[in-house]
Amino acid sequence: MDVSFVKTPEVRNLFDKAAGLDAEGGNPRLKAIFRDILDASAEIIIKHDIGESEFWNAVSFLQTGAGEYGLLVAGSGLEHFIDLFNDAKDVEAGLTGGTPRTIEGPLYVAGAPLSEGDVNLSKDPDETDTLYVNGQITGPDGEPVQNAILHVWHANSQGWYSHFDPTHEQTPFNNRARIKIGADGRYAFHSKMPNGYSVPPGGATDVLMKALGRHGHRPAHVHFFVEAPGYRTLTTQINFGDDPFAADDFAFGTREGLLPVPQRQGDTAYIAFDFHLQHSADREEEHLSSRRRASAEAEKEAA
Repeated sequence: MDVSFVKTPEVRNLFDKAAGLDAEGGNPRLKAIFRDILDASAEIIIKHDIGESEFWNAVSFLQTGAGEYGLLVAGSGLEHFIDLFNDAKDVEAGLTGGTPRTIEGPLYVAGAPLSEGDVNLSKDPDETDTLYVNGQITGPDGEPVQNAILHVWHANSQGWYSHFDPTHEQTPFNNRARIKIGADGRYAFHSKMPNGYSVPPGGATDVLMKALGRHGHRPAHVHFFVEAPGYRTLTTQINFGDDPFAADDFAFGTREGLLPVPQRQGDTAYIAFDFHLQHSADREEEHLSSRRRASAEAEKEAA
């Protein structure tokens, strides 16, 4: 059957009503987006002649995989697509330069302790090397960014993030911190070296990756938010350039300019990495997106 079936009066009337186009109230933007989603979904069903069993198996997959939506969005390439889309909009607006943005991932936790100086992220012992990272945060003209806050988080050597560790062995906010940056824009922290990891075996993301003939591995990496008054908040991460999956990250987080190679000396490794921010056009650009994120306070309330 041809996808033009989606444009027949019966289907159009159905989707118009489902999207609330004939109803008063509601959000007009949401109605328009939802209407387009219905059209696109229906065209996919027709194009691939998706049967009833396939349809409901997909629904079941999404239901049972709800706990891994953050990983599924990353593994599908959609989170990276948002970065590419924002990059393209910046180019159209004449905005160039700055440290590349890349995916946030689903494992940030709000409320990490605010520290100053050379911060030790690792509260727990770990059987891995010690990582030292330092650099400077500057603006478009090379000026040191003042009053910046650097959020940093990464996994332990087993690939587990504190607050998401199924072993429940990590101290709260292990390998997590917010660092208050001085007037010179310089930062420094050290921690136990993270290793690369894979998506949960047998989970929804693992099932999808195998069905697509792909793997679910990530290279060793460190996540960052950088925020400061007068500058656009930056969401980025560095992937270790000597990791075997540095150029084959299942989550598409690897980008040119974000692949430093640790300088390894015995049981220590060093990375020098500078952040270059862009000026903000309005106050909204100085804040994190409204993505739903985990928080320590929410965990306490749920306990």
